[in-house]
Amino acid sequence: MVVKKRCLLWDWTNSSGPGNPGVPWAMNQCDFHGPLSSISNWNTWTPPELHNRAAFRPMVHLEAQLSGGDWQNILNSPQPIIHFFNEPDKNNIPPPRAAQAWHAQMVPLRQHKGKKLVGPSVSNDAAGQRWLEEFMRLTSTAPPDYLGLHYYGTDGNACIEYLKGMHARYRKPIIVSEIASTARDKASVYGFTIQLANWMDETEWIFEYGFFGCMRKLADGFVSPAAQLMEPDGRFTDLMMKLQWDQPIKPVH
Repeated sequence: MVVKKRCLLWDWTNSSGPGNPGVPWAMNQCDFHGPLSSISNWNTWTPPELHNRAAFRPMVHLEAQLSGGDWQNILNSPQPIIHFFNEPDKNNIPPPRAAQAWHAQMVPLRQHKGKKLVGPSVSNDAAGQRWLEEFMRLTSTAPPDYLGLHYYGTDGNACIEYLKGMHARYRKPIIVSEIASTARDKASVYGFTIQLANWMDETEWIFEYGFFGCMRKLADGFVSPAAQLMEPDGRFTDLMMKLQWDQPIKPVH
């Protein structure tokens, strides 16, 4: 039986928009009958090219999305799971302010619309862990349904221990909304990706995970070119093909 946990991190620039022709045709390369479970574009609006072929995961990316058209998109969304804040620990949003917005705007989505809520996805460094600890303390009366986490590194075993530790600490199912190897060599990147994808597929308390990322250009100098899931022309890389088709993913020799 196919385990559907893999969220496709679909960069918003892949969709067509003003001044951006995008590569919307590229989504037709997706096989939504395999392990792919959903699509995320770090936004509140659904990629038009998705055509309801998979679930969309709307995200209140930062505080700007708590008002205006973005917030209306959240209020009107038929999707059952809503993400709240992407690396607030690196975006100058203190936990008390995030918790205030959580109680005022996110919790009512669960109370009145039945939404499942993903807590803020923090970085896996010490500062991110401290941020999350304070946020979870401040929201203990109305905690997230899912713990949102990011992980970037080179050691697959260390990543697994980190995720185990966070689950033991907070006792919530986990959505790893961004994960990738930051190694520069292909063998290391493939080894990390294959190890973690197979382990997360088999781990009951990992609800969903997304490898970063399906985009034509590197997001920054931190991410690894070897971990890219899309070529500059919009074609999928070999690693992306493995993630959308193979389960378990076999080691590359």
